[in-house]
Amino acid sequence: MNRWTELIAKLHIHPLLWLVMALALMTGHIKALFCLMIVILIHELGHAAAAVYFSWRIKRIFLLPFGGALEVDEHGNRPLKEELAVVCAGPVQHIWLQSAAWLMSVNSLLEPKMFDMFTFYNLTILLMNLFPVWPLDGGKLLFLLFSKYLPYQKAQQMILSVSCVGCALFMIAVLAVSPMQLSAWVLLVFLSVSLYREYRSRHYAHIRFLLERYYGKEREVRRLAPLTVCADERIYNVMLMFRRGCKHPIIIEKDGEKLSQLDENEVLHAYFADKRTTSSMEELLLVY
Repeated sequence: MNRWTELIAKLHIHPLLWLVMALALMTGHIKALFCLMIVILIHELGHAAAAVYFSWRIKRIFLLPFGGALEVDEHGNRPLKEELAVVCAGPVQHIWLQSAAWLMSVNSLLEPKMFDMFTFYNLTILLMNLFPVWPLDGGKLLFLLFSKYLPYQKAQQMILSVSCVGCALFMIAVLAVSPMQLSAWVLLVFLSVSLYREYRSRHYAHIRFLLERYYGKEREVRRLAPLTVCADERIYNVMLMFRRGCKHPIIIEKDGEKLSQLDENEVLHAYFADKRTTSSMEELLLVY
């Protein structure tokens, strides 16, 4: 198998979608299930195809009742333009899907009722995925915006905070408008669990981000962005300031005067190779 056909082998149906499929079959909503599956599958394959094009390491593709989840072995050091293309590749599929459905409808290849049903699911999945909550596409786009201007760790904190607020507002809206809407509560539970897991793994994600920089796997270094730190600052606290797409010369100051300068690779090496996890920047100068 080539890298494109391997995508099919990596498709996994989430238990929530199995439940939806079973309910649809039991209640006779076969056409609705067909429309939903087509939209979800094409949306997620759009993400996956873009990831394959950029040679991303894909672990698996989960299909959910309201979209999907593309799990990749990438950790924040891909170029922003690449990540933007992969995130947008899902929502873009809805445009040609709707255009194709419209052409089939005007040429009497698709009955009006079926066209209306397909349009409803196509637009619903699109709008739902653009909601600015992690891990939906809207949340990922917002994270890319944050990480363009903020340190990686700070961008993580921001997207988690915004997503929690978004979930709270979504819950209030569901309670006010349609408290018996089961699909809305299923989505809310999924988002809450995903956010909790992302919060629990935030330190691990940041370490992986730093490790890729240490091993030279960062693929986007546009400009130098010097960091000025105090001599008594701990190494890890300095690494919390690292941003994607930047190379950081680190200027060490003591009593308001420049003491010395280190390259970020020296700091990363001291932390990961020399295990100087509690050392200060001044102590690091004694080594380098």
